[in-house]
Amino acid sequence: MGACVSTSRSTCSSKSNGEPVPLPCLGIGFCRQKRTKRTFSDHVVTLQHLPSIPNRVFTNGKSRTSCIFTQQGRKGINQDAMIVWEDFMSEDVTFCGVFDGHGPHGHLVARKVRDALPVKLQSFLNSCQSRQNGSDQTCFKGNSMKSDVGDLDKDGSIEDKLNSLWREAFLKSYKAMDKELKSHPNLDCFCSGSTAITIVKQGSNLFMGYIGDSRAIMGSKDSNDSMVAVQLTVDLKPDLPREAERIKRCKGRVFALQDEPEVPRVWLPFDDAPGLAMARAFGDFCLKEYGVISIPEFSHRTLTERDQFIVLASDGVWDVLSNEEVVEIVSSAPTRASAARILVDSAAREWKLKYPTSKMDDCAVVCLFLDGKMDSESDYDEQGFSSATLDQSNHSGNVAESDDGQKSEPCLQRNFTVRSAEETDTYGRQAVEVDGDGEAVNNAEDQSWLGLEGVTRVNSLVQLPRFSEERPGP
Repeated sequence: MGACVSTSRSTCSSKSNGEPVPLPCLGIGFCRQKRTKRTFSDHVVTLQHLPSIPNRVFTNGKSRTSCIFTQQGRKGINQDAMIVWEDFMSEDVTFCGVFDGHGPHGHLVARKVRDALPVKLQSFLNSCQSRQNGSDQTCFKGNSMKSDVGDLDKDGSIEDKLNSLWREAFLKSYKAMDKELKSHPNLDCFCSGSTAITIVKQGSNLFMGYIGDSRAIMGSKDSNDSMVAVQLTVDLKPDLPREAERIKRCKGRVFALQDEPEVPRVWLPFDDAPGLAMARAFGDFCLKEYGVISIPEFSHRTLTERDQFIVLASDGVWDVLSNEEVVEIVSSAPTRASAARILVDSAAREWKLKYPTSKMDDCAVVCLFLDGKMDSESDYDEQGFSSATLDQSNHSGNVAESDDGQKSEPCLQRNFTVRSAEETDTYGRQAVEVDGDGEAVNNAEDQSWLGLEGVTRVNSLVQLPRFSEERPGP
């Protein structure tokens, strides 16, 4: 993409109280000890193995340290996806992600990214271990780091090395993910895509990679033991100066429509389409030549004892609730296991109050509790859930997913614009569903791209571009 490529900067928090922060061993060049526990190389899986992976939650439910919940909006099929994967690479590593799809096949893109991206992250780190096997490097765990960290600081801080490793892992896995979507034989991502907000918690370290306008925040206690909201990510909208500059340099256009002046969008240079409301996304290949990229922003944060929980959510939540309101709702939930559901319910109520004539957006929430504790089973059952069956739960018309993370979709597709009969005939005949292997396949049945009642407040896309055989020259 030439000039469209940009490099993101990481943000590292300083060590607390001047003490070195323990950095758990990844087993990738930092370790020469014999492994007594399973490391991430024992966990590397393929997509075919995903249904049998323990501690991987991707539908409404809970895990040992988290709860997740999604609810379909009023625009059609739920295009949000989410995941919590504990013991992701080793016993102290947790992967969390929220993915918000858009476009006619956005729901399939979001689920594809949810399943494939963490596997690509694992694969990259496994290759690092393979390359560095036999290297004479030292593993620091717990208090052992205090005695040996001075030797390592001569050649550079171990924190910097770990930070650099994870930055490279996120950048390469996101790049590989977008490349796979572009070459996918059965999933059309030309005008469909997805956001991604992904975090990896490894001990006291938090690594984050993200694109699009999904957001992560943290609930933390201040010096007065009052809960405060800390925003961990930036909504990558097209009007951010760096994003707008890149898009315009690549001949894309950025402007808002008159009836929604608060929503900047990305447009093709030769057509008032598609009007993408974010500057970075997976897919959306009609705009990849014009400044939209899939390169993630990356950051690293060292967690402290004051940090209580992390919330990842799609923009259906952030459109109606502030960071402070989200922290208040989660911290005051009667049980931790119900926090994600209560947050989504609160967002749904706010949609009705603030935008009574608008169609509510899909909402997806992941709540990760940093002390590693959850409620007792009895407390959880009191909230109306059954812990034995929760992972297959269903809410507000969503179709329950199968064991492979996919499901048979209803005919209703998400609506982004009003179309003429001719346009409906053009775009309404290419439906996508999932085969038994969990891959998207085309369905030849005629289907209309219908909408539900009400008006749409903000859509990720305005309309699909109409390309002729001869495109206007630059």
